[in-house]
Amino acid sequence: MRLNQVTMPCTNVAESVEFYAKLGLIQIVASEHYARFVCPDGDTTLSIHVVDEVADGAAPVVYFECDNLDVTVAELEAAGIVFDSQPED
Repeated sequence: MRLNQVTMPCTNVAESVEFYAKLGLIQIVASEHYARFVCPDGDTTLSIHVVDEVADGAAPVVYFECDNLDVTVAELEAAGIVFDSQPED
């Protein structure tokens, strides 16, 4: 068995698409209410779909891995991603 995709709720597709593109995901499906991305390493996919609201405490948590966290964080900050805190060793 293989995991096909993870689909997450969002309230704004355009903002979500922009965010995941900055992370380096490649958009493979686009519509007004749905978007799907493939990760640049491997064939894992992530989808978003529009909902009216995401209930407090119900938002999914997604973990991404990278080989060099400090370099990746610097690249993402240069792309406009704002972190709540910096990585710690």
